[in-house]
Order: sequence, then C-alpha cells, then structure tokens
Amino acid sequence: MLRGINRQDIFEDDTDRTCFMKMLAHCKKISGFRLYAFVLMSNHVHLLIEPVDEPLDTVFRRLATRYAKWYNTKYDRTGHLFQDRFRSENVETDMYFTTVLRYILHNPMKAGLESHPGSYRWSSYLAYAQGKGTVTDTQFALDLFGSREALMEYLGQKEEDSVLDEEDCDRRLREQQVKEKFSRITDCDSPSDFQQLDRSIQREYVKQLYHSGLSHGQISRFTGIPKATIFRTVKAAECQPDEDESLLLHESDYDYIEDDSDSIIW
Repeated sequence: MLRGINRQDIFEDDTDRTCFMKMLAHCKKISGFRLYAFVLMSNHVHLLIEPVDEPLDTVFRRLATRYAKWYNTKYDRTGHLFQDRFRSENVETDMYFTTVLRYILHNPMKAGLESHPGSYRWSSYLAYAQGKGTVTDTQFALDLFGSREALMEYLGQKEEDSVLDEEDCDRRLREQQVKEKFSRITDCDSPSDFQQLDRSIQREYVKQLYHSGLSHGQISRFTGIPKATIFRTVKAAECQPDEDESLLLHESDYDYIEDDSDSIIW
C-alpha cells in the first residue's frame, strides 16, 4: 500500500489516475513483477504484487518517485507526497491470497465510490469480470477457482476482510462533513490548492479550522500540513504568536527517473 502523507489525497482527477497507471504499467515492464490486483483510492493505492526480478523496495521506490515528481510539478508543490515508502505484508497461502484479492476489489464499494461492482474504473475488477485490461495478471486467481464464474461468485460475497490493519474503512459521512467545512472556510478544494496560499494565510486558516472543531489529524489530511506544524501553529495562537513561523512541507529526498513510457491501456 502507498498512502498520501498525512492521509492527503494523491489523486485529484482522472488525469492523475491515468498518469499513475501508465507509470505502474511501465514499471511493471522494467521490474518484471506480477500484478494480481490494484485499486486507486483518493489518498492511497493497494497493489497485490509478486516481485520477480527486483525486490519490493526497488519496485515501489521507482513508482513512487516518478509519480511524486510528476504530481509536484503539476500542482506546483514541493515535498513528500507519500507517507513512508510503502507498507506491505506477505501473502503466504492461497486462502489469504483470495482474501487480499477480494478486499482490494471491494475497496471502492466500501468507500461509496461505486453503486455496483465494476462501475469504478480504477481497479482490477473488470479484468477479472470481463477479461478486460492488460496490466492485471488474472490467470493465477482464475486457476485457483477453476472458472471465472466461481471467482466472481466469491468476489460477490459480503465479507468483513481486514488487510494491513486498514482502520476506519467506513468514515464517509464524517469525512464528507469535514471536507465541506474545509472548503467553506478556506475556499480550497484540495491540499494542493491550500498549499498555493501564502503561508500567513495558511496559518490563519489552520487556526480557524481548529476552532471550528476539526482535529489536528483532520486538518493535516485536508491541508497536507504535518500534524506537528499544526500543533505548533495552534499553540502559538493560544500563547504568543511567532511571526517567523512558517508552514513548511518536508523536502523530498527522492531522485526522479524520467518516464518516457508510451500510453498503455490497463
């Protein structure tokens, strides 16, 4: 799993998602890994990967650095985009493989991003349901179940699968209320919008967001500002403001590798 720093969104439109998928497909050609499932959520990505020619840290570093550089250039921002390099756990049995597969493909439904399975474009679901796509390696799962019909019956079952300790999967209403309050106070629609503001204005909005009832973590997710900086800003407002304090993002130490990949349909 790759997650946005401070849980901020890493995809703001379909152009971002298309770019990520092109980079994922290109990195797959370079690294030779098998990709059994993917889903792009608003602030994180789940990938079910079997490394072949390169270890996972090399795979994810190549993918994350390319996308972070592209995203930062597009939105005129600096600093880390992802929280750490990646999170992972081993899938050591066929049974757990099927659990992880179903969990990943159910993510959009759980998050309210689709009304029925397969209506959300940015996952491997249609690759399994209809044989569409060129990026997902579907044969291993199809062989496990013996047929596409048996696999789709399994994927259609209701479940309470928990993978990577991903907590609070169903926070849609609360997060939507926070997003509406964030937009109303700041007149911004995304973390990248907020980060274009003058730092003195950022500080004032952070104070207003805090006094409107948002927690440090919620403010961090919607502004892209580290929680430690938010804490200092709020505390400074309650005590004696420090006029020299600025809301700085962490500078990225990633090297960028140019991506001149051709467009690939996934």
